[in-house]
Amino acid sequence: MPIIVKLDDLLHARRMTLTELAERIGITLANLSILKTGKARAVRFSTLEAICEVLQCQPGELIQFVPTATSGAEPEQSIKEEKGSQ
Repeated sequence: MPIIVKLDDLLHARRMTLTELAERIGITLANLSILKTGKARAVRFSTLEAICEVLQCQPGELIQFVPTATSGAEPEQSIKEEKGSQ
């Protein structure tokens, strides 16, 4: 998955447990764990804001986009091929 959640790294740097963070932001440990493991399909801005407030970080420190090897020029290449075949 090209979106990486770096919550574990931030918690470690802040010497905070996932349980403590869950209590401080008012979210269940189960839901926070889903986010931490990268299995979440979405995150509310209010949750992201609360996490950033407690951990004193920016959203970009929490999530990162890492392109996959196949997400490069393939769509552009297929467009060129379609234009060339007409």
